Amino acid sequence: MRFFPKHCFVFPVILRVPPCYSFDVKENFRYFDSASTTTLPLMKSTKPTIVVLGSGFGGYSFLRTIKTDLFNVVAVSPRNHFLFTPLLPSTTVGTIEFRSIIESIRVACPEVTFYQASARSVDSERSVITCEGAPGRQPFELPYDILIITVGAKSNTFGIEGVQEHALFLKEVSDARAIRQRIIECFEQAAQPTTSPEERRKLLHFVVVGGGPTGVEFAAEMYDFLDEDLRKSYPRLAGEVSITLLEAGGQILNTFDEELSAYTLRLFQRQRINVRTGSLVTRLERDAIILKGGETIPYGLVVWSTGIGPTEFTATQLFPRDHGKIITDGFFLVKGFQNMYALGDCATIEGNPLPATSQVAQQEGYYLGRTLNRKQRGKPLQPFRYRHYGMLAYVGSGRALADLTNFKGKGFTTWIFWRSAYITKLVSLKNKMLVLFDWFKTFVFGRDISRF
Repeated sequence: MRFFPKHCFVFPVILRVPPCYSFDVKENFRYFDSASTTTLPLMKSTKPTIVVLGSGFGGYSFLRTIKTDLFNVVAVSPRNHFLFTPLLPSTTVGTIEFRSIIESIRVACPEVTFYQASARSVDSERSVITCEGAPGRQPFELPYDILIITVGAKSNTFGIEGVQEHALFLKEVSDARAIRQRIIECFEQAAQPTTSPEERRKLLHFVVVGGGPTGVEFAAEMYDFLDEDLRKSYPRLAGEVSITLLEAGGQILNTFDEELSAYTLRLFQRQRINVRTGSLVTRLERDAIILKGGETIPYGLVVWSTGIGPTEFTATQLFPRDHGKIITDGFFLVKGFQNMYALGDCATIEGNPLPATSQVAQQEGYYLGRTLNRKQRGKPLQPFRYRHYGMLAYVGSGRALADLTNFKGKGFTTWIFWRSAYITKLVSLKNKMLVLFDWFKTFVFGRDISRF
């Protein structure tokens, strides 16, 4: 019975995703060089130009909704793809491959003009956004009639010494790749004949800081990787591996129902994942964590997942902010501006703060796209209303949690629901097929442990 829930493979129904509405505005721009920037001034056009900053859930859902027969649409993002972050922890151990959960903006929305660049500043008087393609490259300016800010957030280090230098985060594909490489590196170093027992225990100690959904799911995926693959490949080391989850608060998964949180704690105890609540990290060194009170914990890998903070762009611009987030009204119009909108993790509705989750950002993106379509057609508008569909989390050993409005579920059946729900939420048929194939491949052949 233990084998079945760990290795069962589920084939849910695949839903077809509607095509992305888009428009090519390249013919509407002319190029000229100035002393310090390349400016792309807008030529005469009957359609207003929308510049979208970001390609996360908010930005991507907006691009899929906005009607390009009504607007010229330009997208700017430091990454040229959309990332389905709910499945990102699965890529850290090879349950799912990296490219299976990303979708190219250029492919999904081929007629939207896209620039892979980072927004640096906004000149609201001139209605111009300054962008930089890469460090050291010449900046360029984009004029806009409407600006959509959906730049997301970054991992919050809370100013703790050493975190930025020594911890690994889990926000992007590059982060997941670094974690995956580091896990195998720790095992290979520990397997060396010259490695001392003390050094081996340190290398094989994997620490997760933060007991939210991301931290819990990574710990669960790490346990599955150890139990199903690494024990076979490194039989002499398996007994020395340890996983520790540090949470500064009183419980893990504090946004979930208390019964589901307690279930996860009991399951982790059976999996020998050491959960330590009330553990506040004060400093991070190259090979050790220092807790409040002076306790030192050696480690081979630390994954930092303690919440989010504002990006450099959000923090440095003259926007009205509340706890680092841009303040908007119920239509996502930035307070004090008439042609600037903000949504997703970088923004908050004044008097109605919402959780920083993918489903919130996705609903906001769809809403704003439809609202601007209606506004351009002269139709009446309604403020945003969020619909909470619940939360899901994987907790290892073929078990998952579902904290829905009318249902609280846990265990193997919920794991089937978890996989089915995420398959239907993936944005393209290609992604659905790739993820299904990855799950099948992991079931048959196991996870890849190569390092290259």
